[in-house]
Amino acid sequence: MEIGDVRKLTDRELDDRLKEAKQELWQARFALSTRQLKDYSQIPATRRTIARILTVQRERGSAQRSAE
Repeated sequence: MEIGDVRKLTDRELDDRLKEAKQELWQARFALSTRQLKDYSQIPATRRTIARILTVQRERGSAQRSAE
């Protein structure tokens, strides 16, 4: 998921996507530990998605605080 796509999401959608991404990361790590993971690039890609979502959430939070 690209940063432009993340910025288009609502706050509620961001929360949902963050939960999904964290679940995907957990599942990928579990599959890695049991040697079932075939695509190792899935872990860093999911981590980047989580970072993008958290970045947008922080940007929106700081924008709201500065507007007050």
